[in-house]
Amino acid sequence: MADDKAKDKAKDKELELEEPKKSKKMIIIIAAVVVLAAGGGGAFFFLGGNDKPAPVENSASASEGDTAGAVEESSSVDMGNAIYVPMPRPFRFNIPGTVRDRFVEIRVQLLVRSSDQEETAKKHIPLIESTLLGVFSQTNADDLATSVGKASLKQKALAAVQQEMKDVADEKIVEKVLFTGFVMQ
Repeated sequence: MADDKAKDKAKDKELELEEPKKSKKMIIIIAAVVVLAAGGGGAFFFLGGNDKPAPVENSASASEGDTAGAVEESSSVDMGNAIYVPMPRPFRFNIPGTVRDRFVEIRVQLLVRSSDQEETAKKHIPLIESTLLGVFSQTNADDLATSVGKASLKQKALAAVQQEMKDVADEKIVEKVLFTGFVMQ
């Protein structure tokens, strides 16, 4: 009889040990399903949206509407379509800081407005990379730690690239320098 009681206690302990393992597995499975469902919903939200712009209602009078329409048409003709020219590789470099030196990685794309400008920019990518690296290497870690410093760096990079392109191709070519990735360690 003592053996029977000992066996019953051993079985009860095994059942107690197995139940928490099963509940942990169940919690992990439920959490995984929730994460996957949330990710799928987020992807649908971002990728499944309607790409058509909303119609703009014009409540101006007829005379104001005519001048506003003329201004709007002329600006859209002059601006052209935005074309983004990615730099083939990120810029990786070290910069000094007051406390310690920092490693920086910047991914850059250039905004141009026509396919001719795109081809010109692609043709001169080595020159543009060299110019950008020269500008980036003149900064310090303390400046890049602030958003004002990053904006200033973008403006300096844009001015330098536009000047180089004007010297080579007799026009600015690049409208904006965009940082699509920025890491500082």
